[in-house]
Amino acid sequence: MEDMGKIVIEKDGKEVECEVLFTFDCEELGKSYVGYTDHSFSKDGRKNIYTASFDPAFGLGRLEEIETDAEKDMIIEVLEQIQNEEN
Repeated sequence: MEDMGKIVIEKDGKEVECEVLFTFDCEELGKSYVGYTDHSFSKDGRKNIYTASFDPAFGLGRLEEIETDAEKDMIIEVLEQIQNEEN
């Protein structure tokens, strides 16, 4: 996978550098999304991957939370597709 870059987020009051894993657009919802990780792991040993929407006009400097169930469902489908392509 090519280096997609880094972003800095605020987590628990601290700035954390995260690695961008992927970006994609969803024409149906009219939004752009980013997947990223801070390289932390969950209790079950899986790497934590976070997603957010963003406005391409502002780049990745202004991330927005995923708000609707439709967005969450679509992102789960995209993550499953990425996982299937890697296997």
